[in-house]
Amino acid sequence: MIHTARFFIFILLLTQAFTVFAGSAQVYVWRSEQGVLVFSDSPKPGAVELDVKEPNTIKSSIDTSILDIKPKAIDNNYQVEIIQPEDKATIRDNTGSAYVSGRIKPIFKRGLTIQLYLDDKPYKKPQTHSMFVLRNIDRGEHQIKMALLNDKGKVIATSSPVTFYMHRISVNKAN
Repeated sequence: MIHTARFFIFILLLTQAFTVFAGSAQVYVWRSEQGVLVFSDSPKPGAVELDVKEPNTIKSSIDTSILDIKPKAIDNNYQVEIIQPEDKATIRDNTGSAYVSGRIKPIFKRGLTIQLYLDDKPYKKPQTHSMFVLRNIDRGEHQIKMALLNDKGKVIATSSPVTFYMHRISVNKAN
């Protein structure tokens, strides 16, 4: 009875090993010190190489020939656009803070940076994203624009200028 069970387990393991290792080039089998059959793709002294006749392959039932899986070439004709604040917008903030957001088309690639200009002067250093926070901006009219820089610091695209008005409450009293 025990020999029959062992034989059945051996056949079961053998069929499972063929399923698992059928795709590999060579399959080796040997008994461990505990008497257990071991299957491997690495030879060991005393191992027997099994002859695997047919690889285990599965064919897809989905026709993928119509899919466009070729890598797309990225167009380097960049466009930069300021989407916040809108042109001629009034920003009411007593701290003089303003949030500036831009959009880069077609795609923002690694190595590119954005420089924000406030009143035709660079505002801080170029950064790797198109969200800026302006702090302590004086009252009045201001103009911003963005420049897209390549990895060598050359300007490859600029936005149209956007004019906004900073409104801060004054503590001066009229006499």
